[in-house]
Amino acid sequence: MKELKTSEAQRRATRKWEQNNPEAKRYSRNKGNARTFARKYAKNLEEVEELVDIFKNENPNYKK
Repeated sequence: MKELKTSEAQRRATRKWEQNNPEAKRYSRNKGNARTFARKYAKNLEEVEELVDIFKNENPNYKK
């Protein structure tokens, strides 16, 4: 059987937090996905600039 790096108690605590904080979990996951895209998959500056334009024009959280 594979030896795990975290204790069973820590895994239970993590699962409980994820169940109690689904929006925070979703935010964190999506933020990581955006960073991964920008770092590893964007083929040119135009793709990143398109994301910035979307952020500025469509995101209600953007403050001008």
